[in-house]
Amino acid sequence: MSDPFLMVGTEPLLHSFVFDVERRTIAHQGATFTRDVVVHEGAVAILAVNDAGEIGLIRQYRAPFDRDVLEIPAGTLDVTGEDPLEAAKRELFEELGCRAADWTLLGRFMVSPGWCSQLMTIYEARGLSLFERQPEGPEETSSSVHWMSASELRQVLREEDAIDSTMAIALHRVFGNFLDVD
Repeated sequence: MSDPFLMVGTEPLLHSFVFDVERRTIAHQGATFTRDVVVHEGAVAILAVNDAGEIGLIRQYRAPFDRDVLEIPAGTLDVTGEDPLEAAKRELFEELGCRAADWTLLGRFMVSPGWCSQLMTIYEARGLSLFERQPEGPEETSSSVHWMSASELRQVLREEDAIDSTMAIALHRVFGNFLDVD
């Protein structure tokens, strides 16, 4: 094996309620270099499909883009000791007002491995029961819920100038080449 990379130091740069930023010093081949890294506890996302085959979505404001974004329900692993499946159950209830009887792990992916440690865990939820949703925070409280058939969602996504990558991965895992024509 070649000379390994070795993290030899970290310096905190920022602490926020969602993530931290640290400068990491890495040693490799007798030299050192630094990288600023967003340290994130991870997140979950849920592709909720009701008995009619409709996909549950939420449209909510996202400050980084200063606009509303259409997404599948998702949230940060911000409850101490909560495993990803329990977080997914909590987020599905908060955002769509659903409980699911059947859960399938669709996979885990690195959101942006060049600068962020966030690992996203995606589940498919079926066998849904609907309740009153329990939104948390200003974005969720002002959000809207949408249930769309696959053909309706394909049309909407084709009209968007950019789509949420987590939703795209979930749709691909369940439906294959989702944006292809029927």
